[in-house]
Amino acid sequence: MKHIQYTDISYSELFDDFRNPNSGAVVLFSGEVRDNNKGRQVTHLEYEAYEPMADKMIEAILEEAKTRFGINHAVCVHRLGRVEISGCAVVVITGAGHRKEAYDANRYIIDRVKNEVPIWKHEFFTDGTSEWGQNCDCVTGDHEHEDHHHYEKAK
Repeated sequence: MKHIQYTDISYSELFDDFRNPNSGAVVLFSGEVRDNNKGRQVTHLEYEAYEPMADKMIEAILEEAKTRFGINHAVCVHRLGRVEISGCAVVVITGAGHRKEAYDANRYIIDRVKNEVPIWKHEFFTDGTSEWGQNCDCVTGDHEHEDHHHYEKAK
């Protein structure tokens, strides 16, 4: 499966292909483009990536999450190009026998993708300016996360 695409991400198609009789819990995370960031009005985002590396890195993160958390299935798709307000930039879906593993694996995957994968975000503002930023705002003091994440070893 290709993890990087320039077209809209279809939640329903991803979810329909996701069914697994061993999964009692399925968690879907969607990263949506909001109309503001750090007090500034946003018009849209544009994403760029080093595609061959990004795709391989996402695949490796998914495989690691499957092993680490004992989940049945995981998928991650990140959008490139222009994404409008309320558009979907990234989706992560995880399935496991129980909800704890599905939630923990989902959080682990999105945090690693946003912090490590070579995908860059270009924000455009209503005042006509724009700025390149990190794909993850996790490294700023205004965000609930820190630039490092700790995960309990899956049981």
